[in-house]
Amino acid sequence: MGEWGAWEREGFPDRLKAELHTKRWGLEALGAGAGRGAGAPRAGGIFNAGVRRGGGRWGAAQFDQGGARWRYLAFRVGVTQSGGMARLVFDIETTAMPLEAFDEVQVEYLFREAERMSDPLARDARKAEIEQQFSLWPLTGQVVCLAMLNADTGRGQVLFIAEDYEVDDTEGAAGSVEFVPCLDEAELLTAFWDVAKHYETIVTFNGRGFDVPFLYLRSALLNVPITRKDWLGYRYQVEPHCDLAEQLTFYGVSGKEGAARRFSLDFYCKAFGIPSPKSQGVTGHNVKELMAAGMEREVAEYCLRDVRATVELFRVWRDRLSGIK
Repeated sequence: MGEWGAWEREGFPDRLKAELHTKRWGLEALGAGAGRGAGAPRAGGIFNAGVRRGGGRWGAAQFDQGGARWRYLAFRVGVTQSGGMARLVFDIETTAMPLEAFDEVQVEYLFREAERMSDPLARDARKAEIEQQFSLWPLTGQVVCLAMLNADTGRGQVLFIAEDYEVDDTEGAAGSVEFVPCLDEAELLTAFWDVAKHYETIVTFNGRGFDVPFLYLRSALLNVPITRKDWLGYRYQVEPHCDLAEQLTFYGVSGKEGAARRFSLDFYCKAFGIPSPKSQGVTGHNVKELMAAGMEREVAEYCLRDVRATVELFRVWRDRLSGIK
């Protein structure tokens, strides 16, 4: 059955070794030809290792600083029936950093435009608008949640920052999606990039304009290794990055007001008869207040709804619009 390699050298607990073979993770049928891969210890005391089955990577085991607490991050990557790598669909939720995180020079730079206004009311209103935009910029915001699904199998994971370090129950009757709290943003990004490197193609909605550059810059700021650096390449193709916001506007062919103008994900979903991710009353505007109120799970569930809607919209595009030139 192969060697445990680095897991054993680091004292990987027997109870978690055994868990890899349980039905819960779907690995009980591993045959003699299956191999186990293991990574090297990461900076900050985070160690990653994984198991493979049929050419697809199934997950990563991690322990935190000093190995005091263990957890198993399971993500069934898998392969398509044709043998090609499956598509990874993901979405992120972000929040603004507090003003206290910046020095006086940075604050002056951020609000310089507003400070030039002579009207006090207009100045304050503009400063409030700028502060609301902090969550949109990777130098003033942070990733607090990331949901990802295999477009072919529907299996996936939702990573979110929360004080509770215990792995939550899987969601759905078949346990297809796992909600995994992370200690901080660096851990969340590390877990994401460990999964992403095993996919050849990603699907997003406005990922080229927001999610991907945000992830790249936040990872760089936190010194988290980026395993896929080819998601912002040639715009007019769908491999390795299919951005549905680009595809449904035919790459902005008619501008902001023409026939193919861009609409929101919610609007596209309703137009194509797909359940809206906003149907339960939560939107991206609520993320900051929900996180502040300790309602991280609600943010995670909303992010997952966004991804599921993106999967359905991708199928509509693939079946009805793909190939149009």
